[in-house]
Amino acid sequence: MIARKPARLLPALLILALVAGAATFVYDRRSARPVQLVSPQPGLAVEAVYATGTVEPVTWAKIGAVTTGRIAEILVDEGDTVRQGQQLARLDDREARAKVAELEARAGYWREEMNRATTLANRGIRAPESAQKAKSEYEQAIAAINAARQRRADLLVTAPMDGVVLRKDGETGEVVKPENTIFWVGEPRPLRVTADVDEEDIAKVFPGQKVLIKADAFPDSNLSGRVDQITPKGDPVNKTFRVRVALPDDTPLLVGMTAEINIITAEKPQARLIPASALGKGEVLVEEDGRAQRREVTVGIKGRDLVEVVDGLADTDRVVASPPAGLKPGDRIKAK
Repeated sequence: MIARKPARLLPALLILALVAGAATFVYDRRSARPVQLVSPQPGLAVEAVYATGTVEPVTWAKIGAVTTGRIAEILVDEGDTVRQGQQLARLDDREARAKVAELEARAGYWREEMNRATTLANRGIRAPESAQKAKSEYEQAIAAINAARQRRADLLVTAPMDGVVLRKDGETGEVVKPENTIFWVGEPRPLRVTADVDEEDIAKVFPGQKVLIKADAFPDSNLSGRVDQITPKGDPVNKTFRVRVALPDDTPLLVGMTAEINIITAEKPQARLIPASALGKGEVLVEEDGRAQRREVTVGIKGRDLVEVVDGLADTDRVVASPPAGLKPGDRIKAK
């Protein structure tokens, strides 16, 4: 009987071992962190420089008054075609017209006085100095008239170029200053996007590069353009360079719209791609036997959402797409 006791204990030990193994398995399964696992996929690798800009005409101008005054009359409306020099608006010029009339009357008096004094001086009736004085007064009046007429002309807002009134920002009765814009005049076509590109990226940008464009007004449209100009001097305060993107004549974009641009600086078809969120400092986390393991990789083109993997991953490897905070090599993981 005593010799058989170990044999009786064997089944119980096996059961305990199975229970412990099952408990460990369940614990490991429950302790594994759920992550999204992806394998490298073939596709187009695109490297782009991102910026935001505004749609504007290639030829346009902001137009305001030369001097401060109250708008007395608006002479054109939005959409009207105008010519260079055409009057667009008139500021209140009653005082200016009265001043010109006063000076013209004064000039008329001194002109008559000059002619009379000259005639009398030639007859020896009056001294020649009187004619010289009248002439001096007349010339001063003429100079004052010219200055007053210029001040009156400054109260007229005129078009500096041919074009279309794209927008009107002034209303009759409103007081405007020289820094205020009353009209936007330009050619409706061609259009461009003017954007500010970070100085860290400007070395990658060159005229002629393809540009992909997104606008909230056309979320499902594939809009594009070409880099046309890059300003030679950057903004040292904002640390940006101004880039102008030429748009095709059939673009649906409208003047004043905000647009997101992606300037394509590199492209490679059939590249092996993984999410950009999976990449750390030259490494990714891959799944091996249910655990996360560090893997060094060599990357090529880096896009905003996808990154090209040149070396370090097999097509069958499963990469943690977006490692959660605190996930370390060796931690148990499971696919979502």
